[in-house]
Amino acid sequence: MSKTNGKAGRMKGILMMFLLFGPASLLIFISSRGCKHKFVELDDMGAVAHYSFEGINGKKYTDKSFQGKVVLFTTIQKTCPGNCAISMWHMDQLIYQHLRKNQKKLGHVKIVSFVTDGKGNPVDDLNDINFMLKDQVEKYDSTIWILAKGDAKQVYNISRNGNSLLQKGSKYFGGEAYQELMLLADKQNHLRMVLKGNSEGMIRKMKEHMALLDKQYDKQALKKK
Repeated sequence: MSKTNGKAGRMKGILMMFLLFGPASLLIFISSRGCKHKFVELDDMGAVAHYSFEGINGKKYTDKSFQGKVVLFTTIQKTCPGNCAISMWHMDQLIYQHLRKNQKKLGHVKIVSFVTDGKGNPVDDLNDINFMLKDQVEKYDSTIWILAKGDAKQVYNISRNGNSLLQKGSKYFGGEAYQELMLLADKQNHLRMVLKGNSEGMIRKMKEHMALLDKQYDKQALKKK
């Protein structure tokens, strides 16, 4: 992909975030780049809807399963898992490996990836994607990066400022906008950040936002001492 196309993709992701969640999120984006020494709290965008799904071994999960956990939601497409909607390599290298290597501090952070057929429909058989992750991701741990069988729309059904993450259109992968998005939910299952997941820049930016959220919890813990 050319540098021009890469820049266009990043700007598209920033524009979507701005249109959906307003100036507050854009200010966080700017502040986290330009004010390295100033603590910035991520905007609280409201509660994520109740959800449920099944993991690779048939284990049942609900939003209550992640109470007290920070969760990064993504999708993975069975028809094109590597880079169509989420850049798998960058998700692995920039976020998963960081979580894996820092479990003592970041054991409360999980990745949940809903597997779809590419058109947004849930997939019953997760074995192919599970095999791929075991094969391509160094020391893949299914307790850190959890594959989900279920309807991703129950999580992504979020609207704000008159816009919805469930937008449809030919410009989106599989005709579904949400398949290209990462959602960051805090320990109370509140949405804290939305970014596109198919570029290195946006995944790197999400990692920065995850660090900001963790610093917020560290600051709150210090106040209680």
